[in-house]
Amino acid sequence: MIHVIASIHIHPGKKAEFIKIFKSIIPDVHREQGCVAYAPTVDVPTGLEPQQLDADVVTIIEQWETLEDLRAHLIAPHMLAYRPKVADLVSNVSLRILTEA
Repeated sequence: MIHVIASIHIHPGKKAEFIKIFKSIIPDVHREQGCVAYAPTVDVPTGLEPQQLDADVVTIIEQWETLEDLRAHLIAPHMLAYRPKVADLVSNVSLRILTEA
């Protein structure tokens, strides 16, 4: 099982627009081979330490059966069409690609 944590840094004031576009691709992604989970999340204030909050970050939580499934996802037609739609909304992206220890 492959786990992905993608931190998408959004330009201030653009988060709602980004989330709307992102949610439009979720049904297509869920139909991809090997997709176990794929969802956008945002920080929720809890008061728990050492939590760091950032109102301009959307964190995508993904699970894929195999690394090959993840690689295929990255070049799927709906993903290639999605990226230009959000390019001007996103300031930075970082990925953590993990497997069970």
